[in-house]
Amino acid sequence: MSAIGHGSRCTVVLVLAASAAACMQARTEESREMPTKIAPGEAIVILAKPPVEGAPTEDAFMDCVGGSLASGKDGMPVRNNAQFRDALFPWFEPGTAPAKPEAVAAMLSHPGVSEKITTTGVRYVVWLNGKTVKTAGGGSLACGAAPGAAGCLGFGWWEKESSYEATIWDLKQAKSAGTVDTEVTGTSAIVGAIVPLPFVARVRGTACNRLSGQLRSFFAGADLVSPAASTASAAARP
Repeated sequence: MSAIGHGSRCTVVLVLAASAAACMQARTEESREMPTKIAPGEAIVILAKPPVEGAPTEDAFMDCVGGSLASGKDGMPVRNNAQFRDALFPWFEPGTAPAKPEAVAAMLSHPGVSEKITTTGVRYVVWLNGKTVKTAGGGSLACGAAPGAAGCLGFGWWEKESSYEATIWDLKQAKSAGTVDTEVTGTSAIVGAIVPLPFVARVRGTACNRLSGQLRSFFAGADLVSPAASTASAAARP
């Protein structure tokens, strides 16, 4: 099924059902290489992974993930990324940041670097990479005005895709702890029935929520509990 075909079908559903919920599909995956249950006194920092080409991950998306991860009663300690870079200048600048987690050990051997990281409390670096792009669109919407009347007729649709990957490094062990990635595709539409009616799929916001939620489980160690242990624990509750 092509992207355009999928978008057309989603748009038809939106128009006929007149539903406020746009059409979206989402996927989230995790790959863990080591335990990462965060301990008291340890913190996380979220940085944009230096891109091989193109623009880096949007600041707004990084702020969204960091804010969501830090919020709530079970929020994680997330350090401000600009303050972290300034404190460790120039070791985490785009041109000088370690390319691999194994290179962290060499970086820590430089005078004062290890002490500065200890001062920040950061143990885990989350490198974010990805973007939100428009992948398809179509339809036609015409608006006009005349004395005593104005309105729009027709409909238009567009599809966006948010694809982001978080790579987690353990600075203490100078190793990669794993990855979390999410992909959200959504089709939005605007229907012209005198007054334009938009049905917007908020793909980037959904990607932020899904990625931060999975990272929260990653750092809480929630996914380290075996299914058998979880079942036994649930059965033991009154």
